[in-house]
Amino acid sequence: MAGAQPGDPAPGLGRAVQARLLGEKTVPHKLAFQNTAVGGLSGIDRNPCTGEYVFISDDRSYLQPARFYTARLDVDASGVHAVDFTGTHPFLQPDGSVYPAPTLDDGKAVDPEEIRVDPRSCTYWWAQEGDRPKTAGPPVIQPSIQYASATGGYLGQLRLPANYEITMEERGPRRNQAIEAITFGFRGEVVTSAIEGPLLQDGPEPDVNNGALVRVTQQNRDGRVLGQFAYPLEKIFAENDPDSPWGPDTGVPSILAFPDQPNRYLVLERTWVAGAGYKIRLFDATTRGATDVREIDSLAGQPVVPMRKKLVADFDTLGLSAVDNTEGMTWGPDLPSGERLLILVSDDNFAQEAITQIVALGIR
Repeated sequence: MAGAQPGDPAPGLGRAVQARLLGEKTVPHKLAFQNTAVGGLSGIDRNPCTGEYVFISDDRSYLQPARFYTARLDVDASGVHAVDFTGTHPFLQPDGSVYPAPTLDDGKAVDPEEIRVDPRSCTYWWAQEGDRPKTAGPPVIQPSIQYASATGGYLGQLRLPANYEITMEERGPRRNQAIEAITFGFRGEVVTSAIEGPLLQDGPEPDVNNGALVRVTQQNRDGRVLGQFAYPLEKIFAENDPDSPWGPDTGVPSILAFPDQPNRYLVLERTWVAGAGYKIRLFDATTRGATDVREIDSLAGQPVVPMRKKLVADFDTLGLSAVDNTEGMTWGPDLPSGERLLILVSDDNFAQEAITQIVALGIR
């Protein structure tokens, strides 16, 4: 079997998914709401019990305690007309306290990245990346998927695959490239998560010549692994500005199960290159026919069959006012046209030069 080639075309996915821009709305920078600054919105989901949407902020308790927001969106086939925030709550630790701002040695750092509404109970599941210290000394903070009540109270957490664990033996997720993507599928019975970038043991990060393989894991609600697959991440789209102190940043910040096809997903790829800006692409991907890699220690050089995928949308071609750091997405209601509404949100990282952008697409 030939070695996996990230980014290869994927025939056989069935009828192509099409996307068109319905509209967009920008939330004011650091909007003041209930004694918090709205920003860092890196995940979104729709609550079927209330019709509202929930956003997670990736503020690591620097501005205010790690938290989420609820909001009502006025969205239809003619655009995004209003974004009205209705509430906010901090995530609570098992002892009932809020998460403190990170320090070098308290072992309580938190990095919220994704939120999903449990379709059975309408409580929240949320993912955080933990922390791999840059140097020896500070404690490792493991990534996690936790359960929270409607007001942020701690309800427990999901047991994660062993290879999601950060170790100091240069194994597991890279720093700031752990769990950013989770989704419910198969009527809430299957929880799928994706690591943002390749595990250390799975090979180097993408560059302008090569993509990389990232792990996508299906589990039941008790944490039992049902399957793990290699998703082919695209190569970097442009050369990085050699004078920039920052290298390129790329990965999978969100994954979304198709409601009626448990092995099929929309996968969001987000790339930033110094001097070139953001490249945001949306892919239609399937685990069908892909190698189950849960027992493969390292994907480097292994002849695995990756997930197949097709490009749905390159945000550069949608006609948006700006292409920014889009990190979250969720299904909305069906539209009268027969399309399914897809809502996406960009994470401004609380930076003045960035934006919190709500984008609505019609998916056919």
